[in-house]
Amino acid sequence: MGSISFLYAQNSISDTMTIEEVIVTGTKVAVSRNNVSVTVTVVDEKEIEESSESALLPVLTERVPGLFVTERGITGFGVATGSAGQITIRGIGGSPNTQVLVLLNGNPQYMGIFGHPLPDAYVASDVERVEVIRGPASNLYGSNAMGGVINIITKKQKKDGFKANARVMYGSYNTQKYMVNGGYKKKKFNVFAGINHDQTVGHRDSSDFSITDGYFRTGYEINKHFKSSFNFSLSQFEATDPGPEGGNAGNSIDITRGMGAFVFDNKFDKISGSLRLFYNFGEHNISDGFHSTDNNYGFVFYEAFKLFSGNTITLGLDYKKYGGKAENTFAMNGNGIVFADTSVYELGAYIFIQQKLFNKLMLDAGFRLEHNNIYGNEPVPSAGFVYKINKRSILKGSVSKGFRSPTIRELFMWAPANDSLLPERMIQYEISFNQYLFGDKLSFEITVFKAYGENLIKIIMDGNQPKNVNTGKFSNLGLEFATGYKPSENLIFNANYSYISMDEPVIATPEHKIFVSGTYNWIAFSFNLSLQSIINLYTQTGQSPVKGSYNLLNTRIGYKINKYFDVFVKGENLLNTQYQINYGYPMPGIIGFGGINLHF
Repeated sequence: MGSISFLYAQNSISDTMTIEEVIVTGTKVAVSRNNVSVTVTVVDEKEIEESSESALLPVLTERVPGLFVTERGITGFGVATGSAGQITIRGIGGSPNTQVLVLLNGNPQYMGIFGHPLPDAYVASDVERVEVIRGPASNLYGSNAMGGVINIITKKQKKDGFKANARVMYGSYNTQKYMVNGGYKKKKFNVFAGINHDQTVGHRDSSDFSITDGYFRTGYEINKHFKSSFNFSLSQFEATDPGPEGGNAGNSIDITRGMGAFVFDNKFDKISGSLRLFYNFGEHNISDGFHSTDNNYGFVFYEAFKLFSGNTITLGLDYKKYGGKAENTFAMNGNGIVFADTSVYELGAYIFIQQKLFNKLMLDAGFRLEHNNIYGNEPVPSAGFVYKINKRSILKGSVSKGFRSPTIRELFMWAPANDSLLPERMIQYEISFNQYLFGDKLSFEITVFKAYGENLIKIIMDGNQPKNVNTGKFSNLGLEFATGYKPSENLIFNANYSYISMDEPVIATPEHKIFVSGTYNWIAFSFNLSLQSIINLYTQTGQSPVKGSYNLLNTRIGYKINKYFDVFVKGENLLNTQYQINYGYPMPGIIGFGGINLHF
């Protein structure tokens, strides 16, 4: 179904389109997307399921303008040298991913020592939808939301009774994917759980990958004003780095990641909010002797007040403490050496105000003060507007600041470490226009942005020693376009395009990114054909920059046997394009999969 969901957030192809869909990430509380001044893309459950992907992030690369995720093989991202899973939004991402914040049900997700998310831990079959803020959102979400936010919202059982799904897939390079999940709801109580397993030998020597992931969520509606929920996930994955083409294989990894959260929500006529307690943890083992245990825990609290007509004031407070222990157990003749064993905490308080005027204009402004126990305080302002020219023509604009706190690795680990580092900072200006035509069968959004960054952490030589310092700058200018057209109940087209001009090239940011998709339903058949075009993607920067372009043609054909069974086949890279996304790591040629879905 492609990228149309960021305009309409449909639940199926045949659903009636609506221009008043509800999102939550833009302002914390539920609000129509058309009342949010920042640009937000929504990728819904139907799109994710129809991709038949087990990993979530590759789906976003196609469907979110300005967002790109690197890959190195048929499945699996890995960590450490040779890893993929680099995320950028509008040329902002960091290396590794420290400038784009990943949330799981609104809770921050990143490895406590290195400050980046683990892409392999995000499984598509557990996800109800993904909401992506394209641009700085540090006013509401604090550090790491410098370039944008990816909020992954997991599934829950919504209707009384029992429901279950299962999938079995097999494809090229002995790639196997298994999934089963199900839920039960009775009156005020609901529960949902799932388990996934993927494995492949990979398209290159020493590119094997295996992951097992489990997810559990339960909730209880105490009364019409209060409800609570608990969710927990655990992933264990193993992978080998095949190394650059023509070289030797790299290290193997064995990683465990877990997350738990307790949520208590309240909702009244004039007041609504949430308290979220979260805990993330992990253990990383690399065959070169590196070993780490890390955690990231804290709380998120916010309350929204509707004091008078058209006004909403949101007050928030959040706290997180992150850190862990990193060592090499092989060093010092087997006695081991500890690189870091510490933690850092951050406390943030913010206010966000929205005011509607004349039923046409929505103004918003916010201010956050973040306190970090290493560098001190960081102020974060934002402001924006939404002007409804008419019901189907909407103009938006915003200016916002983003920041990213230095990580424990940058502060304390290895020779470049510098405990005097300050946050990275950026300011972004953007304006967008949304239009709905022909009874809302056709829609488009166009966005122009300009971003300036400073204080970027770079490694320079200080005498004979490398050192992390706040010296980098950037200036990015870009344009994004997305459109969806639904001429009939059985046919839907959608496309998106993004262009970015950077004064300094950034790995994992193509100059042009195009995605076009069409889906047709006929009786029990469904047909999808999509084309992704990547132009001038930098795979290496510095003194010897390398960039490339490629086109990927994919298709999926499904057949619904009955309400319990459907089968599908899918082909990827049907043009047999030779290309690289990670420098030195050739991607596979034509690959195919077949599978069965079961619904109970």
